[in-house]
Amino acid sequence: MARKGKRYAEAFAKVDRSVYYDASQALGLVVETASAKFDETVEAHIKLGVDSRHADQQVRGAIVLPHGTGKTKRVLVFAKGEKAKEAEAAGADFVGAEELVQKIQGENWFDFDIVVATPDMMGVVGRLGRVLGPKGLMPNPKSGTVTFDVAKAIDEIKAGKVEYRLDKTNIIHVPVGKASFGQEKLFDNFKVLIEAIIKAKPSAAKGQYLRSVTVASSMGPGVKVNPVRVTE
Repeated sequence: MARKGKRYAEAFAKVDRSVYYDASQALGLVVETASAKFDETVEAHIKLGVDSRHADQQVRGAIVLPHGTGKTKRVLVFAKGEKAKEAEAAGADFVGAEELVQKIQGENWFDFDIVVATPDMMGVVGRLGRVLGPKGLMPNPKSGTVTFDVAKAIDEIKAGKVEYRLDKTNIIHVPVGKASFGQEKLFDNFKVLIEAIIKAKPSAAKGQYLRSVTVASSMGPGVKVNPVRVTE
């Protein structure tokens, strides 16, 4: 623990907590201060000037990061007939219908990272709302996970699609890659994410939209990004 503490202290010393960095510079610092023995995930934490309690101020969507996330996601697809065959051919990790509902409910089975469903299966999937909802796994049309075009959904997820949504404190937490990606690729991913969030600004949002933006690796210190120069 002492070594980890020393490593963190050294990394922390490289980051000036009173400074707002340009995004590219901030991500460079994140790469420099990621000192764990594993390839750390780099996350963006974006606080928005909205109130997530109001339906007209929700911010939610999904985008494909140009360089992916560095993690291969396991995809579960609820589909029948031809759509089930299509999902299998597209590389879904698990495909099924009612029997998967029973497996999840009866065995507490969660060996998957994302759930896709065809619209006609949502009546079945709805029975899992209480267990999938709190884990952020419930399929949703806004994130492209309720669709008849299951092959496209699987392709995008495998290519590095990430979903962004507000938590209860009006913050969006999204992985933008691994420390090993380096500054340039992380910035490419980060820029695509930020541009999507700016585009998704609700018309009901008042005042400053991007309140604060921080980037950090799994074990490293947070680096504050200048919200005004967030795509530089």
